[in-house]
Amino acid sequence: MAYSFILFETGDDGVALLTINRPEKLNALNAGVIAELDNALGRAESDEAIRGLILTGAGEKAFVAGADIRELAALSPVEAKVVSARGQALFRRLETLRKPSLAAINGFALGGGLELAMSCTLRVASETARLGQPEVKLGIIAGYGGTQRLPRLVGRGKAMELLLTGEPVDAREAHRIGLVNQVVPGAELIGASRSLLARILANAPVAVSLTMEAVDTGLESGIEQGLRFEAAAFGVSASTGDSREGFAAFLDKRRANFNGR
Repeated sequence: MAYSFILFETGDDGVALLTINRPEKLNALNAGVIAELDNALGRAESDEAIRGLILTGAGEKAFVAGADIRELAALSPVEAKVVSARGQALFRRLETLRKPSLAAINGFALGGGLELAMSCTLRVASETARLGQPEVKLGIIAGYGGTQRLPRLVGRGKAMELLLTGEPVDAREAHRIGLVNQVVPGAELIGASRSLLARILANAPVAVSLTMEAVDTGLESGIEQGLRFEAAAFGVSASTGDSREGFAAFLDKRRANFNGR
């Protein structure tokens, strides 16, 4: 698939850099972007050389400033429901990808942009970033998972404040409430994102993947089912070659050489 709205770059570090490339529209999400993101996630999922993803936006003003309002305004109620479900499915695919993803938030992350960022495993924001769910100011609600992920990240009370006022927060406040993991100068954003992701990718790939799945299972299904999954996943991880290598490296006081098996 030839991309018109995104850039997909890979390197020898196992990281795919996925850039939403509509800077003249503040990287707003339209149907074309959604389709291309879905294709890119499929590539990342199937390519064993790709172990993690960084998502960012082109230009200095926006990560993703939201959905394409002109496109949304033309939708019938039935069409709007279909668009919402399609976006939810894409973002859930990203959220449950068995490879860690990181949102490098380089400016506005509003509406669908914040929903995209929240679907990533972690978030790093530039000092100038502003994050929010302003949908109520347009007479609609968040439709790509914002009403579900925001409370899980920042708690019910703060999520209600952000969702019901529609007011954005700056990067420092986003960090304080747990919405982003780090705040860095804009010039350091991609480097800091790569550094954080590299620290994750230095660990055993199967253990990383199972840890992500265990957290997601517990959050979605409750602690009892989460604990059962954790025990089963612990057994699987303990049977891997990587666990044997990890134990041996610890006892030998050397760096482990994991191979994902």
